[in-house]
Amino acid sequence: MNIPTTTLDVQGIRIPRLGFGTWELTGEECRTAVTAALDVGYRHIDTAQAYGNEAAVGAALRDASIPRDELFVTTKVWRDDARAEAVRRTTHESLGRLGLDHVDLLLLHWPVEEVPLEETLGAMVELMEQGLTRRIGVSNFTPTLLSEALRIAPIVANQVEHHPYLDQPELRAMARDRDVAIIAYSPLARGKVHEDETLRSLAQARGTTPEALTLRWLIGRPRVAAVPRSSNPEHIRSNFEALSLPLDDEADRRLREMAEGRRLIDPSFAPRWEHA
Repeated sequence: MNIPTTTLDVQGIRIPRLGFGTWELTGEECRTAVTAALDVGYRHIDTAQAYGNEAAVGAALRDASIPRDELFVTTKVWRDDARAEAVRRTTHESLGRLGLDHVDLLLLHWPVEEVPLEETLGAMVELMEQGLTRRIGVSNFTPTLLSEALRIAPIVANQVEHHPYLDQPELRAMARDRDVAIIAYSPLARGKVHEDETLRSLAQARGTTPEALTLRWLIGRPRVAAVPRSSNPEHIRSNFEALSLPLDDEADRRLREMAEGRRLIDPSFAPRWEHA
């Protein structure tokens, strides 16, 4: 298989296929990790209001002095703020913490049954029309919920848990058919790929790490990007090597065979999952 392109072209916007996630990174640790990621070459940075680290991410972005048009920055509206007024208010607050006049992608972090989706997405569309975000999307949406969101608004991405153990076939098929990006969070299955004997064997035979091999497999799939997280500079660097890693048919087949519907992120407020 060929080397993947470095960006996804979705609905007229380019999304870097390999981004840097910041979940559970806060304060100086977050700032240092984002700085290391930017130094290596990451240009897609993923954060969220609920992570409590937008200010640290913003500090790293300012330190790096990278031209704004070379960056792709995502943040997310938390589920408690799904009402229109709160969407508008918290997005302005996010921009203040990030030190930006706009983000590239604004996501609704989780579905919220108590608030009409039309209200939440309508406010997000208003923010897009005002230039405060280039595009809008959702996160943790099932196929049914994604179909509903696409009926309401120009959704460009659905960020979901996706790794070798959770294949997300129906969402990926929808992404291809509807020109939507699937952005894989927890793409390394919260570290489980490192200990997986199949992945370790495949990676060793190819002179790479289980993490880089897994990321290469994910970002080589149609309409899929990934946002791995690490605070270790060496791991940040080795993960980024996925962009230049070839993937042969045998490795692709064996990775596909690992799917078992294993979901690692399932809070009490999660929607009723439909497919794995």
